[in-house]
Amino acid sequence: MSFNPEPMEERREALVEAVAREIRLRGLTGPAVHFLEASRPYRPLGAPAMLFFDPVLRELFGGETPSATELLRDEIGIEALIDRLEDLDEPDGWDA
Repeated sequence: MSFNPEPMEERREALVEAVAREIRLRGLTGPAVHFLEASRPYRPLGAPAMLFFDPVLRELFGGETPSATELLRDEIGIEALIDRLEDLDEPDGWDA
């Protein structure tokens, strides 16, 4: 039996996109990036930290937190979310 990592990566990409768009729709891109960057020292806590953040995530995502919680437990996913949020936060248009 072989392990195929592609579905995991595809799932991560879909979660990053969904969570990033929800954050942007709520106008929380800046605060979310700052929060994720500030949480770097605490990331090794992983799942136990999610117990602390669960009420916030439930409020933010309307009770549908499994995907957000899953994403925030994954170091690669967090970095991908930060990158995506920064991409979405770039102003549209041309610089003069």
